[in-house]
Amino acid sequence: MSYFLTLHPSSLNLRFYLSVSCFTTLTNLFPTTSSQNQLNITKQTQKHLISLIKSCSKKTHFLQIHAHIILTSLIQDPTISLHLLSRISFSPFRETRYSRQIFDQIPNPNLSHFNTIIRAYSISNSPEQAFFLFKNMRQKCVPTSPLTCSFAIKSCIRFCSLIGGVQIHARILRDGVQACRVFDEISQRDTVAWNVLISCYIRNQRTRDALCLFDNMNSEENECKPDDVTCLLVLHACAQLGALEFGEKVHSFIEEHGYGDAKNVCNSLIAMYSRCGSLDKAYWVFKGIREKNVVSWSAMIHGFAINGHGREAIEAFEEMQRRSVLPDDQTFTGVLLACSHCGFVDEGMMFLDRMSKEFNILPNIHHYGCIVDLLGRAGLLDQAYQVIMSMEVKPDSTIWRTLLGACRIHGHVNLGERVVGQLIELKAQEAGDYVLLLNIYSSVGNWEKVKELRCFMKEKGIQTTPGCSTIELKGVVQDFVVDDVSHPRKDEIYEMLDEINKQLKIAGYVAEITSELHNLAAEEKGYALSYHSEKLAIAFGVLVTPPGTAIRVAKNLRICVDCHNFAKVLSGVYNREVIIRDRTRFHHFREGHCSCNDYW
Repeated sequence: MSYFLTLHPSSLNLRFYLSVSCFTTLTNLFPTTSSQNQLNITKQTQKHLISLIKSCSKKTHFLQIHAHIILTSLIQDPTISLHLLSRISFSPFRETRYSRQIFDQIPNPNLSHFNTIIRAYSISNSPEQAFFLFKNMRQKCVPTSPLTCSFAIKSCIRFCSLIGGVQIHARILRDGVQACRVFDEISQRDTVAWNVLISCYIRNQRTRDALCLFDNMNSEENECKPDDVTCLLVLHACAQLGALEFGEKVHSFIEEHGYGDAKNVCNSLIAMYSRCGSLDKAYWVFKGIREKNVVSWSAMIHGFAINGHGREAIEAFEEMQRRSVLPDDQTFTGVLLACSHCGFVDEGMMFLDRMSKEFNILPNIHHYGCIVDLLGRAGLLDQAYQVIMSMEVKPDSTIWRTLLGACRIHGHVNLGERVVGQLIELKAQEAGDYVLLLNIYSSVGNWEKVKELRCFMKEKGIQTTPGCSTIELKGVVQDFVVDDVSHPRKDEIYEMLDEINKQLKIAGYVAEITSELHNLAAEEKGYALSYHSEKLAIAFGVLVTPPGTAIRVAKNLRICVDCHNFAKVLSGVYNREVIIRDRTRFHHFREGHCSCNDYW
């Protein structure tokens, strides 16, 4: 006999479910009332019935209670109907179809009723119904809550509805519900709630908060543990921060909980290790994937590229073809990036040609950006400009900014000014563009132009982005800015940096004063360069780690020539590997040399 009959007070099927003894007990406790008297139900009666619903553990008993509630019109009582709906929706019953029948019998379902049924569907085999109910709720002008949105988003995740998720996200923004507020108001937080908050932190550049959430989630006090989605999100955060130690901790969690065979997790591990400068570990994960897909190959090629192993990136591309894995646009972005970082002009132009002719992939703005960077770094600025002007897609600010960077490298003043003009025309100019132009003027000693541009920036209120470098110690990321005095160990750090400078000068290091953009005396420029953020981070690394330990630093801007020379000499004098990730690539310093071969 089906449990999902349409129950009505006059239905004969209703009588079938009622045992005489239980029915007698119920009617004695809660006598049949008219609709008029139903609204006057006593608190005591309500309390007894709710207690009976909560203690019910057998379906037959639940059916009898439900039948009595219908017969007595108590279904109109919102508190009783909510408890009835909640009991059948979740453990031990989890009868979603039956839950929907009860929900449809409630005359005017309120927010709590909607939240209960939407949550029930979000964990059922029909998660799409939760989204439909959410839409129905909006159509009926029933106000949503953070919980409603959380359950609806979870349902969209489960039935892979990007459009549905975007619609709910738009509604959240329109209603002004902030992620932290939503999270704080959830009494019983599930993994989805944690993952949504972690994702919000990452999108808003609060990556360290995302790492803290992972730790909180994985603590003994918390019953809701991270899942594979959590790991994917946190690996992305580790990649952004260059937090290798934390990434390794997440990797251990992945292995312990059996997520290590998932291809998307492995691909994220490759990306994380590559972005943290640990190419050996990235390659170890890559080799362990049994059936590598195009994402796996593309991630490894990109890892080779950003770490200065251009030849290996090209070899990986060729091996990928031998294994009959077709490249996609991301694969070519990695290969062209490798050519750009290593100065492989002929190879880069060849791959650009092969994209469309051999693989029928039209170059996008990212591919053209790599080519402009490749030609620009090689000093072929006019050719790079012609590529921009002949592109089949409209050049964006990133393309022009790439060419502006090449103008800085080669001191091309006229073209640099034209490029800034293009950025102004696009209304996309940023403070960093003016800093690049300042670099161009200072590199040719045009201090009058430097002064004029600085005055212009001051008048317009253009604020430059301060250089910031980070270094990880025991899973905690430390920040440094130029002339930083905020660190609790600042005195020790500055003493160490002064000692390092003395040792490096003995070894022949001389400050590269062209890296200083102010018109100062040589001695003053050298002093101004002494306390750049990456130098402070390196000094901290030397101070707190054992001799011979690799030092890993991440910087938000391009490393200057002086700091590059500083790290090269230090790697030889202190017998340390120094790995610095700047805005575009990695520099691996070993024994007085850099993996970029001074080409960056």
